[in-house]
Amino acid sequence: MKSAASFKLNSSPSYEFLEAASSSEPLPVIIIGNGPSGICLSYLLSGHIPYVKPGAIHPNPLLQRKLAEAPGVSILDQDLEYLSEGLEGRSQSPVALLFDTLLRPDTDIGGSMDSVLSWKQQKDRAIPHLVLGRNLPGGAWHSIEGSMVTLSQGQWMSLPDLQVKDWMRKKCRGLRNSRATAGDIAHYYRDYVTKKGLSHNFVSGAVVTAVEQAKSDHGSPEAQAPSPLFQVKGYVTAKDHSRQPFSLWARNVVLATGTFDSPAWLGIPGETLPFVHHELSALEAALRAGTVSPNSDPVLIVGAGLSAADAVLFARHYNIQVIHAFRRSVHDPGLVFNQLPKMLYPEYHKVHQMMRDQSILSPSPYQGYRSLPEHRPLLFKEDHQAVFQDPQGGQQLFGVSMVLVLIGSHPNLSYLPRAGADLAIDPDQPLSPKRNPIDVDPFTYESANQEGLYALGPLAGDNFVRFVQGGALAAASSLLRKETRKPP
Repeated sequence: MKSAASFKLNSSPSYEFLEAASSSEPLPVIIIGNGPSGICLSYLLSGHIPYVKPGAIHPNPLLQRKLAEAPGVSILDQDLEYLSEGLEGRSQSPVALLFDTLLRPDTDIGGSMDSVLSWKQQKDRAIPHLVLGRNLPGGAWHSIEGSMVTLSQGQWMSLPDLQVKDWMRKKCRGLRNSRATAGDIAHYYRDYVTKKGLSHNFVSGAVVTAVEQAKSDHGSPEAQAPSPLFQVKGYVTAKDHSRQPFSLWARNVVLATGTFDSPAWLGIPGETLPFVHHELSALEAALRAGTVSPNSDPVLIVGAGLSAADAVLFARHYNIQVIHAFRRSVHDPGLVFNQLPKMLYPEYHKVHQMMRDQSILSPSPYQGYRSLPEHRPLLFKEDHQAVFQDPQGGQQLFGVSMVLVLIGSHPNLSYLPRAGADLAIDPDQPLSPKRNPIDVDPFTYESANQEGLYALGPLAGDNFVRFVQGGALAAASSLLRKETRKPP
């Protein structure tokens, strides 16, 4: 095997790991993505092992009986399928429900019971690994406007053995209506990596361009090898903005890149014009640059999900005029607003009320806000005109200062063969976290189609921080068993 790394990056906190990776021995694990999934898995692979606290009683009697059958045995070394059997909750993943109820035993009934887990650091069980991420640790959370309030309750954003509420108390910060801001959560995840001693595993500014299964001298996959090897190629952006290429070898690769890489497009003429954008950050930048102000033509926001609602709230905060267009009826039960409790999410329900109470053709009870329900964008023109088809089939024309198309996003797996399509549950359909995620074993999170390849978080269908940690537990359990079996 050739060199596993072709560069040295002295400024990186992972310099020692990169030096080690440049030897002929492949790394046991490379994690692509440094968001909550990648951070949680790194914590587990660093020798932090969960045990049930002596004397702890779980409120679920069936689970308590099972836990009592193996006192003193770590959760990672128990049968996760057996432990999670019969659990019910807000996730389709049995291991996600298991880890969640061990960490937060009665949270779904409004309780605040402490975790039944204790954590022991056992360095002899640590598995060497690297976590490669484009951003700082925390991933896409660093790209979200900092004042936005999280959808989930603050306590559900916590990673193992460091509660968000405790971290915020030490920072003299408080939760708002049980929820935190995106800026606080991004800071928490970055701080978590430091406080838990994980920094040496993380390489920020790393862009992966290819993940390929190793090939034999005959040019075909090593079918006779006991386990596959993967080559991970990419580059790190140095402080002088130069790109330093790398090439690493690993026995296992974990995909944990989330879904925020590639915003969804409408696919209509004019969508590439410079005033049309697909990220909320473009509105923030325009506001700072002064290209959008309360005196400008309205900002057009397209979409009826939470990202679009965030954009409406942000624009309203700065008195920016808004035209809000969406293809659904305001009474559509599938709208996400109808699935959120009003008491916990008052600002989103306010947006929903605005969407419902006001349309552009009627007098506006909300100054500076107009909604366009059941309108489909047809094209954007160079003179900042947006053309829509209304519910009656007619066309409407509106002048706008800028356009934000916020209709969801897709994972960017361009570094995989066929962009990962072969790994999806239905390989003939586009990979989609909600409709067609990567097909994984529910108790190991290893790909059903590629040995040694794992997927966590939204890529595997887990879309909330609260539940992505179960995938990390399953993957860590599997990887620990593999390393134990590996011959010296």
